[in-house]
Amino acid sequence: MSTTVTHRPQAEVTLDTETIEVIVEIEAQVIATEPVRATVSWNVADEGLWVADYAGYYGGTVDRQGAHYFVADTFGAYVGDFRSLEVAQAKLAERLHVVLPSVLRPVVQG
Repeated sequence: MSTTVTHRPQAEVTLDTETIEVIVEIEAQVIATEPVRATVSWNVADEGLWVADYAGYYGGTVDRQGAHYFVADTFGAYVGDFRSLEVAQAKLAERLHVVLPSVLRPVVQG
């Protein structure tokens, strides 16, 4: 089986200063409307057990069993089985943003 791939030539575009300013303003508005999500910090509760702190709330755990990292969220629901601590922690953070969307990053008074 063969596949034919056609390449489209790329066009060069020149923008004037006014257009660039409009684009920058639109980007600023989009960034301003994105939710300010809470961050996850991690505490080592025991050897091979990490507990997530989600803006002061219990976020769940990552439990290492052999070469696997099992993740449970704030409600004790199984999130998954992962091969690295970094991926396991990232997946729990993603899950927390979904199941606890109203938890926002605390505002620091200064």
